Amino acid sequence: MDLQLQGKNVLITGGSMGIGKAIAQVFISEGANVSIAARGIDALKKAKENLGGHVSIFQADISTADEREKLIQSFIEQNGKIDVLINNAGGSNGRKATETEMDLFYEALELNYFSAVHLSKLAVQYMKESGTGSIINITSIFGRESGGKVTYNNAKSALISFTKSLADEVISSGVRVNSVAPGSILHETGNWKKRLEENPEYIKEFVKNEIPAGRFGTPEEVANVVAFLASDKASWVVGASINVDGGQSRMNF
Repeated sequence: MDLQLQGKNVLITGGSMGIGKAIAQVFISEGANVSIAARGIDALKKAKENLGGHVSIFQADISTADEREKLIQSFIEQNGKIDVLINNAGGSNGRKATETEMDLFYEALELNYFSAVHLSKLAVQYMKESGTGSIINITSIFGRESGGKVTYNNAKSALISFTKSLADEVISSGVRVNSVAPGSILHETGNWKKRLEENPEYIKEFVKNEIPAGRFGTPEEVANVVAFLASDKASWVVGASINVDGGQSRMNF
């Protein structure tokens, strides 16, 4: 399907590996102008090489406000405008709620939630000027229901809520905001890969018992949904949280 994304200026955080890198690849294949941001310059350079050089890279630690402002400013200076923002950067930390220091709660919120909120607010200013734009937040099924580490669960839940609030606020300006909630996705740099290598029999049972589709998802399967949401083919999808999980989540809605 031609998603008519040719020439769109796309910024993807956490874009040097895993789901972010797969998202970049799909947008590149659709003819978009793709930029990826991440903390590590070496990983960014490797991703650029793997993606065939058809991507711009920005080194930025988006857990800090100054870096976020600098990232958007640099992107606009290079591209003139921003059409699509993918808030993909994130990570989990801590243990059980009673065993996790408060600093880790703040850290998880800064990376998984406040970074996306701030970048979205910055991008919306430019999207409103253009009268069009799409923001997609990568959350998790464990933001929609209980599961995963408590800090991650809390932050992703907040991001899903923010997605709906912002979506309703800016759609009248031509800007659509949605979120994608992946289930268990297997890729070379992810936690599931490490767990599979450490205890293959346990993971085999986990997949059998917890994922109706009978396998892990792939980054590409998430990326395809993201690209669709960013396109005009999804023009009437506003404020949605879409599971991409092979049936793993247990919610009815």
